[in-house]
Amino acid sequence: MEFNTKILCIGAGYVGGPTMTVIADKCPDVKVTVVDINQARIDAWNSDNLPIFEPGLDEVVKRARGRNLFFSTDIPNAVREADIIFVSVNTPTKTFGRGAGKASDLQYWEKTAREILEVATNDKIIVEKSTLPVRTAAAMERILNSNDKGLHFEVLSNPEFLAEGTAIKDLFEPDRVLIGSHQTKSGFAALQKVVDIYAHWVPKDRILTTNLWSSELTKLTANAFLAQRISSINSISALCEKTGADVDEVAFVMGKDHRIGSKFLKASIGFGGSCFKKDILNLVYLCGYYGLPEVAAYWESVVKINEWQTHRVISSMLEHMFNTIAGKKIAVFGFAFKANTGDTRESPANLVVRDLLAEHAHPVVTDPKAIHDAKRDLADVLSQVEFEEDPYKAAEGAHAVVVCTEWKCFAELDWKRIYKGMAKPAFVYDGRNILDAAALREIGFDVANVGKGKAE
Repeated sequence: MEFNTKILCIGAGYVGGPTMTVIADKCPDVKVTVVDINQARIDAWNSDNLPIFEPGLDEVVKRARGRNLFFSTDIPNAVREADIIFVSVNTPTKTFGRGAGKASDLQYWEKTAREILEVATNDKIIVEKSTLPVRTAAAMERILNSNDKGLHFEVLSNPEFLAEGTAIKDLFEPDRVLIGSHQTKSGFAALQKVVDIYAHWVPKDRILTTNLWSSELTKLTANAFLAQRISSINSISALCEKTGADVDEVAFVMGKDHRIGSKFLKASIGFGGSCFKKDILNLVYLCGYYGLPEVAAYWESVVKINEWQTHRVISSMLEHMFNTIAGKKIAVFGFAFKANTGDTRESPANLVVRDLLAEHAHPVVTDPKAIHDAKRDLADVLSQVEFEEDPYKAAEGAHAVVVCTEWKCFAELDWKRIYKGMAKPAFVYDGRNILDAAALREIGFDVANVGKGKAE
């Protein structure tokens, strides 16, 4: 079959895989190839056991795979064939050198640029899909357009705004698609080609275009603002617990103000995932680099509040459990950073488990999708942590249950059965406020919630 356009995505992770799958599904006249150096990951994409869990993803992959969607490790041939190359490689926070702990590690990004340059034989449109520091495109262009082949590479920014757990819905019905380009003739021409791809299914008023630097900065800023709202309501949750207020009631009333809105005002043990912390710290580094220490300090406080909120779990447990949890079995319900995903990156549960170990407790982790990744994240303390797929077995003999992920299945458990099997007094810390606290107290549990003060 002849295809009008050939798209390549380098990187088959949580962004590249789902995004390209939906593009292929919605654009049958476009050939979409996804490549990765990880053979096992590509094998999984070509199987019935996909490498990531995302509701609705399986069905879309099955519709498009083999028709116009292909997964491969043959990067050189895929690069040579492609008209448009989306780059969705990992850009973690640096763990070494200048900017360690804040700046983005761009070594994989630069390596990809050099690989493209080495094998390309014609002009290409390069689309930044990874979350990157503002003005990264300038470095990409400098590498690519330094070639002696007479080739021209036009670099665009097309950041993702996906939420894990709803990524497929977000792709099918996006709030907006953002594409940034140089404000030049060649930039506008390249931009239009990418606009035309999304216009297959996205209403044109939702496809927004900006200059290249605005697009790069918008992604960091959007995540920073969302995380800021979470840290803000979590800071108020602590005050609620001291005063007898109910954080859910406070958030509900605030959300009725159209200037504020109700989104991201759900108090919890803290945010996680691959983006929020990384992007905020990247923003902090950029502010410092450009001589804006006050702005850097402001955004860094969002991360500090988030970590403080997670540490408060252990403080509450000690308060309720006679100031010691040493030697006690603690069932940790959920290790994914949020429900409907198996992703554990920056999960608050990781910090909770480590805090439990610091108090010499015996944590038992249960999660419907994330146990494999939990074992990887806790590899350095693996001998001290137990893992159990069955939540009833995880809670058997436990002194406490700590809910770290808002899985619906946890709220649907037979909590009378759980109570019967636990050590007494039985304690529940609901770090996501998904359980019926009143019903649990009727059963006999000692219950603590985020932002729920003791009423008069």
